[in-house]
Amino acid sequence: MSGQTPGAGEPLKGLPPEQLPPVSGPLTGGEAAPTPGADDFAPAPRQNVFLKELLRSNWVTTLLAIVAAVIVGGILMAATNKEVQAASVYFFSRPGDTFVAIWNSVYGGYEALFRGSIFNARADDFLTQIRPLTNTLGFAAPLIAAGLGVGLAFRVGLFNIGARGQILIGCAVAALLTFNLNLPMFLQIPVTLAAGIAGGAIWGCIVGLLKARTGAHEVILTIMLNYVAIYLVQWMVRTPGVLQRPAGGQPISAPTPANAQFPELFGPRFPLLDWGFVIVIGATVFVWWLIERSSLGFRLRAVGENPHAARASGISVQRMYIYAMLFAGGLAGLAGMNQIQGAVTTGFDSTIDAGIGFDAITVALLGRSRAWGVFAAGLLFGALKAGSFTMQASQGIPVDIVLVVQSLIVLFIAAPPLIRTIFFLPKTDAEKAAKARAKAAKKAVMS
Repeated sequence: MSGQTPGAGEPLKGLPPEQLPPVSGPLTGGEAAPTPGADDFAPAPRQNVFLKELLRSNWVTTLLAIVAAVIVGGILMAATNKEVQAASVYFFSRPGDTFVAIWNSVYGGYEALFRGSIFNARADDFLTQIRPLTNTLGFAAPLIAAGLGVGLAFRVGLFNIGARGQILIGCAVAALLTFNLNLPMFLQIPVTLAAGIAGGAIWGCIVGLLKARTGAHEVILTIMLNYVAIYLVQWMVRTPGVLQRPAGGQPISAPTPANAQFPELFGPRFPLLDWGFVIVIGATVFVWWLIERSSLGFRLRAVGENPHAARASGISVQRMYIYAMLFAGGLAGLAGMNQIQGAVTTGFDSTIDAGIGFDAITVALLGRSRAWGVFAAGLLFGALKAGSFTMQASQGIPVDIVLVVQSLIVLFIAAPPLIRTIFFLPKTDAEKAAKARAKAAKKAVMS
């Protein structure tokens, strides 16, 4: 009949059956259609998965932390600039003046930073133009060496903040034992270098021994030994016959002998770059091989990941603590040798570390405690230090602004979720799991 509703198996009039959608379910007498599951969907394209993992990586987080710190540093430059402050008074009448002043302040500051640390296009000849780059490498050398020591200890689960004391003792031991030897240069340089590394290693080994034998916390030990080293070196440079400069009442050591100083790498036109930087490159390769390729490095990393599991597998945790602090102190001693055999050869006192001991913590954090990461972080901080002087001289920007940028880099690196939120990066699986647990706990409380 024309008005009758067609049955389940009767095709609709005027429409071929092959064009009708399949109908199933309990009302039609057929089986229910299966519910699509995760396996029924096509997998995500490889490029999407790669991009997602890339945006989650530590390298991207570190790079964006630097970008965020540079942005905040630019804001501080503009806020402290006198021209910006003067133009902001009449902002609503002539806003363009304020924006121009802000641009001139930020661009001028970072252009001066680049000019003082990488390349000075205003110089007359090419060698003078690249001198800022050699200054950066010279400033970076002790930072890299000390950062390698701090980062190596981090990999073993030890928070070594005693690099300052290790640098001071390395310098004192080298001066006491080698400054009066008067050996030929090809012997004097390695003997002085070895003495300084040994002095720092012994000072670091004290921490490892106390940690291994008594269980004392390495943070307390390194802080206390920093003060011991500072006052011990102060006493040495004030006491005639110990480290005090002969025929002088000043609290400073004798100058580094000429035959113990690192030769300049590319001649007198680049005075801050010497063979100490080449030695630091060798130290970076050594630390990379030690941690990533050697059997001892495997045991050190195992202790850093889980000391209880490492002990259960037969690794001597106490011995690894001693080894770690021994290497860390030796690397800090190498940083001290870069100071007294390269940068400061006119004599030293208890300020010879010049803040390198604490900057090394920042360098190690920025480099994620990996050898080449620390190397790159040391270059960055060397560039900031070299360029800060040009910023202050040509733009009147305080050097403290650079210190603020360094501190902000550490702050942002220490808070990866903050960086991911600022730049809308995908969350890691751990963050998603933590958020799901928090949501489940909230539902449980509400119910």
